[in-house]
Amino acid sequence: MDNGFFFPEAENWEQNAWFMMDAMKLLHTDAVNVSEKELRFGRSFLLANWKRSKLPLVSANLWDKGTKKTLVDPYLLVKKGTVTVGVFGLTSEKVDLGFSRDSLSVEDPAAAAKRTIATLRKKGAQVIVLLSQLGKVESEDLVTAVDGVDVVIVGRNVALLQKGRVIKNTVACYGGEQGQYMGRTVVKLDAKRNMVSGENETFILGPEVGEKAEILALVKSFEDAFNDFLRKKEKEKQVAAEAARLEGGSHEQSVDRFVGDEVCQRCHKAEYDQWKTTLHASAWQTLVDQKKDANPDCVKCHVVGYQQPGGFKTGDDAKKLGNVQCENCHGMGTQHEAYPSQARRITEATCKQCHTVANSPTFDFALFQPHILHQVPANLPKLPPNPNKEKMMHGH
Repeated sequence: MDNGFFFPEAENWEQNAWFMMDAMKLLHTDAVNVSEKELRFGRSFLLANWKRSKLPLVSANLWDKGTKKTLVDPYLLVKKGTVTVGVFGLTSEKVDLGFSRDSLSVEDPAAAAKRTIATLRKKGAQVIVLLSQLGKVESEDLVTAVDGVDVVIVGRNVALLQKGRVIKNTVACYGGEQGQYMGRTVVKLDAKRNMVSGENETFILGPEVGEKAEILALVKSFEDAFNDFLRKKEKEKQVAAEAARLEGGSHEQSVDRFVGDEVCQRCHKAEYDQWKTTLHASAWQTLVDQKKDANPDCVKCHVVGYQQPGGFKTGDDAKKLGNVQCENCHGMGTQHEAYPSQARRITEATCKQCHTVANSPTFDFALFQPHILHQVPANLPKLPPNPNKEKMMHGH
């Protein structure tokens, strides 16, 4: 089950939205909540892809003003073994519905919860699960005030908790963001099929999790096509920007700009030669090989000065500004004279601009730093494998 908020933030990324719906359908997701984020491309887009993908969407408090019905199914009954599970979704009444604000409304979550729980019990639900987009505090307040929710999956800017909590009589799951973790909730029922206890644990989806062939094929096909789409958009944007620059009569390049490694190596040949032996020197090629060389989330840490004045703009700049070069660590080349006589010291903060917990979970400055020193130590420590690299190599 998924509590929603999965559509992308960026403009022109509708393809990611329908892909996520198709992927969750292939994973046999039993129910998916709808939040305002799933309406960011308009209600018609959501409804068309709901009909196409047949993904089981739910929301008990998102109403269509015209039909006087909920926009999608208010709840679902799911059979798990001999147990009937009732699932419903809620979103916050404080949200902005964007394009859909004139045609949709959000009902008070507590009122919707009481009505839906009563209906589910009448229809034979023995365990009731709430997919919440209310945030941590409001989700916890709701299950405290409204009886009958056995399990709540808490969403909307919620921090990850490896072990869930029991709030009054409800087991709460806090799975974090970005789909990197999977929560497992186990409930124990008495002879009358009422919940007597429960617990939740969350697991990271690392490379040890086996591949599903259909998902792998879908992801690979989508990412290759999406990268081509982004590359096309990137070039169109660059052409428009150049036309605007020429029309404005500006033909001069910014005084401060990135110069690329070919300029740096004229005076720092030994350091340049050592850099060529590092993984930083092939950072761009890793994206090209995996067809991620137009994805801005990836590109920004594999090139010099991404989208900055005089920095990397499109793939056409890769020859000069591709890879993690001198200027990524030591600063813009045209500001060289402003540096102290000794090169700027590389700190842990410098590296953590890209080596974040999300994309480089095994990063340890003391362990990694010797691998980029221009005077290489005699015995380099072995670096641990990066689980995210394995995921990228397999199309995740």
